[in-house]
Amino acid sequence: MSPRDYPRGVTFPRSPAAAIGIDLVLIVAFAALGRSSHDEGATVGGTAETAAPFLLGYSAGALATGLHRDPLSIRRAAAAWAVGMTLGLALRNLAFGRGIALSFIIVALLTTAVLLLGWRGGVRAVRALRGGRSSARA
Repeated sequence: MSPRDYPRGVTFPRSPAAAIGIDLVLIVAFAALGRSSHDEGATVGGTAETAAPFLLGYSAGALATGLHRDPLSIRRAAAAWAVGMTLGLALRNLAFGRGIALSFIIVALLTTAVLLLGWRGGVRAVRALRGGRSSARA
């Protein structure tokens, strides 16, 4: 099934709450994946503790960069990601007492960039294939 075959009623998140909600779910997924890859268990509490500094940092970054004004903008999302992950890493180390080895920083930044920016790129690609509005600004 190509994107052109999707029913006309299929839409992408347009509200700031939906788009930022997707981002927050992806950050929790990142934390859960990281915990499972290090055999730390998949408990709700453990995942929440791992995700918390990044959720707080990204939320602050999204507010500071005005992501709510254009939630599908890759440029705004990249700015929110940069601010948010920097804050998240600092919070993880300073407030949550968890380490931030260079290898963790690299993996965290690359993984979250792919997740948080990738879905927006996918929306733009599908819109372009459908011949619809692809004006979610870069």
